[in-house]
Amino acid sequence: MPELSRKEKTEFNKLQKRLRRNVGNAIADYNMIEQGDKIMVCLSGGKDSYGMLDILINLRNSAPVDFELVAVNLDQKQPGFPEEVLPSYLSGLDIPFYILEKDTYSIVREVVPEGKTTCGLCSRLRRGSLYGFAQELGADKIALGHHRDDIVETLFLNMFFNGSLKAMPPKLLSDDRKNVVIRPLAYCKEQDLARFAQYKAYPIIPCNLCGSQDQLQRVQVKKMLAGWEREYPGRTETIFRGIRNVSPSQLGDSKLFDFDNLRVERDTDLHIPAIQMVEL
Repeated sequence: MPELSRKEKTEFNKLQKRLRRNVGNAIADYNMIEQGDKIMVCLSGGKDSYGMLDILINLRNSAPVDFELVAVNLDQKQPGFPEEVLPSYLSGLDIPFYILEKDTYSIVREVVPEGKTTCGLCSRLRRGSLYGFAQELGADKIALGHHRDDIVETLFLNMFFNGSLKAMPPKLLSDDRKNVVIRPLAYCKEQDLARFAQYKAYPIIPCNLCGSQDQLQRVQVKKMLAGWEREYPGRTETIFRGIRNVSPSQLGDSKLFDFDNLRVERDTDLHIPAIQMVEL
């Protein structure tokens, strides 16, 4: 970490405490980590996963329960991927790590037509590889670096483009019920994580597979939310609180709420006396 001025140290300490508090609260609220857990921390080389690993290592040293951390990076064989960066960084930490090599890049390029978005297929292939490796490791939980803003963006992506009201839950049981995914950064703002990464000077590895796809649906939703935040500061946090405060009876999904059997409940003994008209 670079040398900081006195003012920068004060700002960094406040930021670090806020991030650690948010992660600690998320872990406690959703029972993300339990005694004896082996947590597979997925490290992409981006700012969010670096920050997540850093904070989890710190919490491991002070948490009331004992748990184990294992860092895993999936090398997707992208051209020009700096293979030495993550092993060099992880070698300086007090945790075991693995570099999982899977050539998903070639699959994506072969399947997705030129000019089309690669993120969907790339994510599915990456998720499948990581889920399988977690079982090989005997990991109890898989930690992903999605933050509050990712969760809110996903809510709008699903509403706008998939016609469904869902986001990313802080804790998830996979469809095959063989893996539990946790998102310890669920309460953290992206701008806090970006600032934290600047202070820490992490060796960031950009994702080059997608290129600069400015028309990605997520990019457009991110711009929309940023505009709202500028005009109405705090709106993103309000939306996130809404995700955690759901009223199924006020929506329209009959699988979540029994609309069919709604009936009035009245006291049959209650009678309102008739009003008598009296001529004057």
